[in-house]
Amino acid sequence: MIADRIRPIRSEADYLASLGRIEAIMDAEPDSPEGDELAILTTLIERYEDEHFPMEAPTPLGAIRFRMEQMELAPRALIPMIGSRSRVSEVLNGTRALSVDMIRALHRELGIPAHVLIAAEEGPTQQITQEFSKPVAKALSKLGLLKPLETFEQFVNRAFNGMSTPAMLRKTRTARTNARTDLVALQAWCAGVLLKSTDIELDTNFDRLGFDTAVLRSIAKLSIHKNPLSVARSALGSLGVALVILDHLPGTHVDGAVMRRADGVPIIALSLRRNRIDNFWFTLLHECAHLALHMDGDGQVIVDDLEISSSVDIELEADDAAQNALIPAGLWQNNGLIRIDIPKPKRLHVRIPSGNEIGANELWIPGGKLPNGYSESVVDPIPQGKYRETLIIKK
Repeated sequence: MIADRIRPIRSEADYLASLGRIEAIMDAEPDSPEGDELAILTTLIERYEDEHFPMEAPTPLGAIRFRMEQMELAPRALIPMIGSRSRVSEVLNGTRALSVDMIRALHRELGIPAHVLIAAEEGPTQQITQEFSKPVAKALSKLGLLKPLETFEQFVNRAFNGMSTPAMLRKTRTARTNARTDLVALQAWCAGVLLKSTDIELDTNFDRLGFDTAVLRSIAKLSIHKNPLSVARSALGSLGVALVILDHLPGTHVDGAVMRRADGVPIIALSLRRNRIDNFWFTLLHECAHLALHMDGDGQVIVDDLEISSSVDIELEADDAAQNALIPAGLWQNNGLIRIDIPKPKRLHVRIPSGNEIGANELWIPGGKLPNGYSESVVDPIPQGKYRETLIIKK
């Protein structure tokens, strides 16, 4: 029984053991004992991380610098928000406090939360400590990626396998990362992805020109299968792309990334931090879009937290490409589309299966039968006046 295997997470040992268990049952079928165990463990781990690994709020100056890095902004880009070039320099050097007008402009244009900009600076901005936090180091050790007594620098250098680490980090494009992200943990996660990818051998060389929107659409069509990881790995492998699954580390807030190994093999990495089939396919296609459109050379990394929105061009392009792969533009061109709103569905006992549940895609047929003989869905007449029709797309 599940109750015999799952216990509350009360210690770091429990936490690391749960992470290891999730890795072992990641491909579990839904509605199976292991599938239920996976869903429960995911909830318990997220609650434990929220309670024990809270991230400190950034300082105003730290938040500004972080957003500039995200958006690849030069200091002169802040002139419309802060004032003259000298004022921008003074703010970034920590010698001038932010005025109310500056705070409003930075909040409006850069999307930095107002409460972060209002907070007082506590001395000079601190450099990121280039060392693991204890939870991150233990998680990597539990995953078998970090060697005993290995430092952050040694771990990263081993993962890059001859690539120029500083150059690689300068080219990292974390244009869609949480402002509270632990950047050391995020770099460690990327390094872990590279190490896991060394176990993947591919017989096909990647064709950059051939990896286009048509390929994205063909990958999207695989979403009808009930074993998403298996079919995605196989499809990408046949195209010369390695798919790596690595659980997110404390403080990373990462959904996916795209990078290259030292031998040039492109890698698409997913954390699967949300046990949802729609999230899996959108994240996968988003990273595929980055690979098709934005990976210009070796040593480049694009990392995404898809919980946050982004106005950066490459993110908007990747979002559009992923959406069009799943639902192509013009799909409704020759078909009318009507939206039906039912204000009080519970009173009418209305339940509409989405067909997006993990493992249900191949079997879901509106009005059809389940393997056990029961009806998949039953649509009863809804009385006139109990719903509203809105024409969204005309024929």
